[in-house]
Amino acid sequence: MTIEAAVRVEDKLFFNRYLVDAGRAHIKVRPHTQPSPALLSLLKACPARCYALSDSGQVEISVDGCVECGTCRVIGEPGGDIEWSYPRGGYGVLFKFG
Repeated sequence: MTIEAAVRVEDKLFFNRYLVDAGRAHIKVRPHTQPSPALLSLLKACPARCYALSDSGQVEISVDGCVECGTCRVIGEPGGDIEWSYPRGGYGVLFKFG
């Protein structure tokens, strides 16, 4: 019987490659005075950990490393918390499995 070591999500995401479209983020957090519960849930729900809470209490996104999974569309877009569009052709994530 063999025991396999647990693999963390971060270890798997390391194999992906990203071509960032500088100045043209495909996801934007809409301005807010206080984050909604849905927006706060993205801090934990995003598998790539793209969302973070700033020192001023605002939810911010860094699309570098976004795996385009759609989690934020399901959670944040219906309430109007985010603007989501597809990255331009040739940009975004390139999945590599190794």
